[in-house]
Order: sequence, then structure tokens, then C-alpha cells
Amino acid sequence: MNEQELKQISQAHNEPAALWDIRQKAFQLIAKTKLPTMQRFSYQDWPLTTENDLSWLPPKPSNIQPTQFTLLGQMVINHTFPEEWQAKGVRVMDMFQAWHDDPTTMTKYFAKVIKPSESKLTAFHYAYMNSGLIIKVPRNMELKAPLELNLIQDNRIDGGLNSHVLVIAGQNSSCSILQHWSSLGKQVNTLNSMVEVIAEPGSHVNFSALDEIGVSSTVTFNRRALIKRDAEVNWAVGMMNDCNTVGDIDAELVGDGSQAHSNMIGVTGHQQHVGINNRVTNRGKHTLGLINQRGVINDQSELIFNGIGQIIHGAHGSQADQQNRVLVMSEQARGDANPILLIDENDVEAGHAASVGPVDPHQMYYLMSRGIPRKLAEQMVIRGFLGPVLDNIPSANVRQHMINILERKLKNE
Repeated sequence: MNEQELKQISQAHNEPAALWDIRQKAFQLIAKTKLPTMQRFSYQDWPLTTENDLSWLPPKPSNIQPTQFTLLGQMVINHTFPEEWQAKGVRVMDMFQAWHDDPTTMTKYFAKVIKPSESKLTAFHYAYMNSGLIIKVPRNMELKAPLELNLIQDNRIDGGLNSHVLVIAGQNSSCSILQHWSSLGKQVNTLNSMVEVIAEPGSHVNFSALDEIGVSSTVTFNRRALIKRDAEVNWAVGMMNDCNTVGDIDAELVGDGSQAHSNMIGVTGHQQHVGINNRVTNRGKHTLGLINQRGVINDQSELIFNGIGQIIHGAHGSQADQQNRVLVMSEQARGDANPILLIDENDVEAGHAASVGPVDPHQMYYLMSRGIPRKLAEQMVIRGFLGPVLDNIPSANVRQHMINILERKLKNE
């Protein structure tokens, strides 16, 4: 597709000039930028992009039981939340509708956390974005119940999905968001998923992501939070995809006193390949960044965890700590846990721990000697191994949902 064709499609979709300007600049960057670097992980020969023509197709009929906000492919098929929230200014809307209804907010916040110029994947995402939501929580607003986003890639049709979620948490606000990714059908497609979180001063955001995309997709993702003074963002990610996946989870602690906790579990199987960069960057003074991730590798799969803690010069009194642990369940599996510390300041605390290894044979012997079958014993060991991360997830509902997905995936391995 050339630039003129892209413009015609954007105009046919009735997109404002400001959005077309972002698309145009991103399109021009695709040929000039490179793929992101992933330590000890090769993915450059994957089918990462498709020549998606940006057609907005109505979803095929399905028996999906929608949650508060459900997107099937490119289309919103359910959009409900408490009237009390609406009355107090909470907004959740389709990304493209937001460009018409609230262009001031979109111009101010969209593409400000993750820039199109960062890599070939981010440039492609902004040029071909064809699905998305914006969530806006006003200042001083506390959402006591979680916002549930059910995002579904429709692999019953031929066409890549480039999905964008923008979260704006107003000053001193508080919210919890649950993003659940799944897929329908077996058509081979790509998914380029992006989340931008802007945490204004004093705000608190718990963002939980449960990913279980089917084997026919190739997934690239980027989730990043910009965290301002005295704000806090907690990531809780369950990476349960059955497909090849590569991506970044990132927290930018730009304000003094800001905090980020990045908890993640990943389970791989069959011939699957997964590479994850989990990064926290301390930029403000007296900031706290913690990474805790654990993975389980089955069959002939591969899982690479790169934990990256960076404290830049001037971030006095900051703390960065990380744990990266991988449990190898098969002799044919390959895994790595790479702790990376980049420290450019003296008055700080930083530490890391990493381990990669098989199941403790003494644990297995103990369980099996008491009549527990090997498969069930392995599942019990895995649950215990992942427990320290699961226990740190603040929402009990999210924690149980993640456990349910984990148990379902382990039974299918």
C-alpha cells in the first residue's frame, strides 16, 4: 500500500486531519526504522506485519458473552458501565469516536507515551491502527470496581489487527483495569497490541492483562506507563498465549516519589517462542521500581525474560529491584532469565536475582510417593513456583481469573 492509498482509506473512514497526520508520519517511518532489540532472542524472520488495508468489517455472528466493554476485531459489540461513573465523568469509548468527540484530549495524550519513531513495529502500529479504546478517569475519582476490557482477535477473517488502548488517570484518581485478550478462528494473522497509560500526579492504576491468543496468530505487544509525581502503576500480566509472542512491558517513573510494580507470569508449550522485555526506568527522585516475573516452559518451547532496571543520573534516593525465575519442565525446552541493571547514580539501591532450572526431583518424589500422579504433581509444583507472583496481584478476582487460565493451559499441555 502506498501513502496515497492509505490516505484515501483514512478519509473514507472519516478520520480527522490530526489522526491522518500521525498515520502519515508513521507510514514514512516504517522504512527508516529497525525492529526492537531483544536480548538473546531471535524473532526477525517472523511474519510481524500484514498489508492490512484498514477496512472496517462488521464482526461475524458469535455466541460471545460480552463483559463491560467487548471489542470483536475492530468493532465494539458491547459498551456498558455504571451510570454513576458516567455521571461523574468517567469515559470509555471507541478510539476513533474519541477523535471526533474529544479531539483536545486525543491530541494532548495519544502517541505521547510510545512514539511512532521508536521502532519499525511502533511505526507500523500507528500507520495501520484499526482498533482501540480510550479510558479517561477524572481527577479525584475512585473506581471501586474494575473496568473489564474483553478484546478478541477475529481469526475467522483474513486481516491483521493493530489495537490501541489509551488510559488517562486524572490527578489523585484511582482505578483498576482488566484487559483480557483472546481469539476466535484459525486464520493466520498478526496482532500488534499497544497500551499507553498516563498516570497524573497522585493517581493509582492497577492494570491487569490476561493474554490467551490462539496458535494461529503472531503477537507483538507494547505496554508502557508514564508515571508522574507520587503516582503508582501496578502491572499484573499473565502471558498464556499459545502463539509466538514478543513484546515490552515498561514503566517510566518520571515524577518524584512515583512507584511501579511489574508482576508477570508466563507459560509456554509445544513449539512456541516467547520473548519479553520487562523494564522499569527510574527518572524521578525517590522512585521505586520492582520487577517480579516467573515463567514455566514445557515441551519444545522457548521463553526468554529480560528484566531491565535503569536508574538515570539525578534519580537520587531511588530503588530498583528485580527477580526473574524460569522453571524448565522438558529437556527439549529452552529458557533464559537475564537481569540487567543500568545504574548511573550513587545514592540508590539496586538488586537482582535470576534462576533457570528444572523441577526439584525431591519435590516430585515426595508428591508421587504419596500417590499423586505425575501430571498432577507437576501442576502442583508449578502452582507453588508461581505463587509469589500471584500473591502480589492486588485484585482477588484478577488473581483467581489468572489461576483459572493457568490451570486450563496446564491441562492442555
